[in-house]
Amino acid sequence: MKRNFIIRNIIIAIIVIALVVGISIYFIYNNGKKYEIEKVNTYNYFVLKENNLSGVIDRSGNKIIEANYDNVIIPNPEKALYICYEGENVKVLNERNEEILTEYEKIEPIALQNISSNLMYEKSVLKYEKDGKYGLINFEGKKITKPIYDTIEGLPYKEGELLVKKDEKYGVINIKGNKLVNIEYDKIAVDGYYTPDSNYKYAGYIISNTTDEGYRYGYINYDGKLLLEPEYNQLSRVIGIEDNENAYILCAKNGQYGIIKNTEELIKNEYQSIEYDESSKVFTLEKSKKYGIADLNGNIIVPTEYDQIDITGIYLYAQNSQGITVYNSDGTQANIDTNVAILNTSNEKYKIRIDNKEGTKYGVINEDGEQLIEEKYNYIEYLFDNLFIASNEQSKLGVIDDKDNIKIELNNDALQKIEGTNVIQANVTENNITKLYSKDMTELCQLTNANVEIKDKFIVISNDTETRYFDKDGKELKSTEVYPNNTLFAKKENDKWGFADKNGNIVVEAKYDKVTEFNEYGFAGVRLDGKWGVVNSKGEEILTPTYTLDEETEPYFIGSYYRVKYGFGEYFTNLNNIIEENTEEIENTEEET
Repeated sequence: MKRNFIIRNIIIAIIVIALVVGISIYFIYNNGKKYEIEKVNTYNYFVLKENNLSGVIDRSGNKIIEANYDNVIIPNPEKALYICYEGENVKVLNERNEEILTEYEKIEPIALQNISSNLMYEKSVLKYEKDGKYGLINFEGKKITKPIYDTIEGLPYKEGELLVKKDEKYGVINIKGNKLVNIEYDKIAVDGYYTPDSNYKYAGYIISNTTDEGYRYGYINYDGKLLLEPEYNQLSRVIGIEDNENAYILCAKNGQYGIIKNTEELIKNEYQSIEYDESSKVFTLEKSKKYGIADLNGNIIVPTEYDQIDITGIYLYAQNSQGITVYNSDGTQANIDTNVAILNTSNEKYKIRIDNKEGTKYGVINEDGEQLIEEKYNYIEYLFDNLFIASNEQSKLGVIDDKDNIKIELNNDALQKIEGTNVIQANVTENNITKLYSKDMTELCQLTNANVEIKDKFIVISNDTETRYFDKDGKELKSTEVYPNNTLFAKKENDKWGFADKNGNIVVEAKYDKVTEFNEYGFAGVRLDGKWGVVNSKGEEILTPTYTLDEETEPYFIGSYYRVKYGFGEYFTNLNNIIEENTEEIENTEEET
């Protein structure tokens, strides 16, 4: 009995150990898939260009690395690590001009793919080469992976994830070196799913392998789970359906299309085409040149027996030889004139009504179908609250309310709500007038030949003679409120510009034709007789007006160097004329890198 008791306890202990090991492996695996993309809070270093050669300056305008290199890449501008190219030689330097990471062979940054940012590289890892193979290291030189990959590249859209190739097959790892997708596919692409809140975090992977009959495609979700084996002729995700946890996949076999939700078949592979409509959240199906409608659950709500189906607003207009039948988006028939279309707005209280009987005219109805604004406008678009942008027969734009009262006269050539604000911008082509309005439709300002910029917390509108600031609700701000950390501020006196302290006392003589405010690095531009110079935060002119720059762009300086932007990239230079070929050469070099 005692012996049986001991054996039983040994068996229980083995089971417990197995469970613990299994749980540990599970957590190690899942934690390994997690990674954080390093954020850049402060730009400390910038690429310098002089005479087609590259170097580095710091945030004070000091030259850290002489412009002696064919190209310099700063993967993370917060950190002192610069990759310098000289012919075929590549070396990594620090802020003391010392070569670092010398224990590794060729080191290169990893370019981000399809990312719209001036931070064009992975900000915490580099790839290195040994014996023709590649591995990963971090910026401190710690080895993340052994050199086992044929190639390492950025995965399009997915910062922090890397496409790796080994033995002619592709997989995906993260910047910690952990596997996300097995290295067993001929091609891997990101499905393109995007939301404003999470960007491409929940995008999955379209995988493919080559067969004797061509490519066959499958699908892996964002969490690395294989949902569909690579057996389809064509495959894409329906990215218009916003659902992070469920992927709606359009896939084809033998030229016949269907819809799969994760692994569940919603619509069989028996259609010549399937298209998704985001406004009504339905699928249009084509079968033997006839059309029907299915909902998101795969239910056929309009049979595939129509010659044509048009989706306009909240209604589905199905046409065959007997005429037009109008359906609601749930598939029930609607009792509505076929010449009328109704569009939803972002406010459930209002709908746009379009009458096509005698030319296309727009009006507004409420949620109960009651007419609020008759169909007399050439165009109407919901703005916010109870307001609408409207266009008259002369194609002039203004703002009306839900009682058809005019809030902004219909005499503008362009009118829009400035994105991310409650401010309206209107433009009149004649005399090039720009007007700003607050949320309550009060005119804030009116300037000719003006430039409007949206900053993090404010709007700036300016021309050669005036600069004004407003918060995102339209409240006017003083420059001291906009730049609370500055000690000097642009001030105009007697048609000339200088700088004053917070109390308005002139510190830098008002002798310039135009000036900029001081930037976060403590430098302001000053223009005199068409040329630009630089003043530092003490009010000292560190560069007399020298540069002839583009009149349309307000220059940005660090020390005596001005910024040149190209695409999503930038560099600083002290050359008086920007050479176009130089910029093209930089772009080509980065594409090769």
